[in-house]
Amino acid sequence: MDFQERIDGDIKEAMKAKQATRLGVLRMLKSALKNLAIEQGGAAARLDEASSLAVLRKELKKRQDSIEGFTKGGREDLAEKEREEALVLEEYLPKQLSAAEVDALVDAAITAVGATSKAQMGQVMKLATEQAAGRVDGRTLSTAIGARLA
Repeated sequence: MDFQERIDGDIKEAMKAKQATRLGVLRMLKSALKNLAIEQGGAAARLDEASSLAVLRKELKKRQDSIEGFTKGGREDLAEKEREEALVLEEYLPKQLSAAEVDALVDAAITAVGATSKAQMGQVMKLATEQAAGRVDGRTLSTAIGARLA
């Protein structure tokens, strides 16, 4: 079962269970996935796992940015709604790497590239991002690489 099929099945379950928030988030995610599929290959196109996860991360990032903005603006009611939506989206992310696993991944990427200074951080970041395959966010990865190359 691919990612889009899983979302379709979960939409049906959310309808049956009358979970309004979950249903709304999943419908939004399905729409975002379909829009990207259409952009990439037409109406009948299917996204691969990496593209689907990229859409998921993008939607989650939107929620996190909204939470930050609403909290700064004193709108806790809206921030809480965004938090609920973010929790639904987080269920679909792959298992995240631990701090030790991130460190090992960064060390391996630095060794593979042969990096010795921050000037090569972009090359290391590119390789580490590919190897992480969505199991760690870019900010955490960038921070770990920057600390190692300092």
